[in-house]
Amino acid sequence: MKLYAVIMAGGVGSRFWPRSREKTPKQLLNIIGAETMIQATVRRLEGLVDKDRIVIVTSRLHKEEILKQLPDVPEANVVAEPFGRNTAACVGVASLILKKIDPDAVSVVLPADHIIKDEELFRKTLERAAAFASESKGLTTIGVTPTRPETGYGYIQIDDGEPSAGIHPVRTFAEKPNYATAVRFVESGDFYWNSGMFIWRADAILEEMATYMPELTEALRMLEPAVGTERFDEALEEAYGMVKNISIDYGVMEKSDRVFLTKGEFAWNDVGSWEEVYQLTEKDAEGNAAVGDVYLDRCADSYVFSPGRFTAVVGVDNVIVINAGDAALVCRRDQAQAVKKVVEHLKLNQKNEYL
Repeated sequence: MKLYAVIMAGGVGSRFWPRSREKTPKQLLNIIGAETMIQATVRRLEGLVDKDRIVIVTSRLHKEEILKQLPDVPEANVVAEPFGRNTAACVGVASLILKKIDPDAVSVVLPADHIIKDEELFRKTLERAAAFASESKGLTTIGVTPTRPETGYGYIQIDDGEPSAGIHPVRTFAEKPNYATAVRFVESGDFYWNSGMFIWRADAILEEMATYMPELTEALRMLEPAVGTERFDEALEEAYGMVKNISIDYGVMEKSDRVFLTKGEFAWNDVGSWEEVYQLTEKDAEGNAAVGDVYLDRCADSYVFSPGRFTAVVGVDNVIVINAGDAALVCRRDQAQAVKKVVEHLKLNQKNEYL
């Protein structure tokens, strides 16, 4: 079995404004540590997937920067979407490419912007799921064991009974719950966080798309003759013009009867907001995390990011302050999810210099 990887790198990261911009979304930034998020995603696969078997799906705006950051990934393996069409189209195109390369291809599908610790355990989890997917043609997802009643994640419920080689049949998917429901999910013991990571044979996911997403399948059939040719980019734009903006979860995973889950026992975070960054960053005795040239006085439990520019924060608690030079953000930590509204405001008012 040859293992391939598909890295989904087309997001805009609007909750990470003002650092994340249209030309430099969060997956291309070093949000945590020295590596950019996409560099860390590729490095985690070392020893498991060779660089020439990694396919990265991103936007046209970001292809050049991705090639700079990942010089060992062949340029032909970086697919530039003409515009965003969510994860179903991304997965469909990548699977079509892999099936043409290798009819028996098994791929791990990973977002480009996750934080994962216990990396050896992560790779072993992928290996276990890949072996199952290769033999069964099942669609396998990684469910992360919940550590708290999180309302920002979707959940997956597994069937009762003994698993086969650590693989559980999936009973149902649940959208992001309210707090009381999240508490019930965690207490039940059979709900797991939906990590958005998948393992399957390329032909298996394309078969399920044919059943549940016929419009996408028709577009992929039109695209297929152009794979590996100079016409590919033009044909991809035509194909994307035909398909809807739908996630792979909604389009296939929530409907298919071939879905399985393997537990991810490693530490995982999808870093969905500045609040998540605060939680992951080392703090001082007052609970503050500061990056850059920062002065703090009578502050507690706050995150301040200001490299290259001096920022003083005095007499406030539980705030996020991001100084990006040409734009700054100040918000309460419990309002971090609302940062995306700033981006909506900028678009509506055509303040493109800040996007």
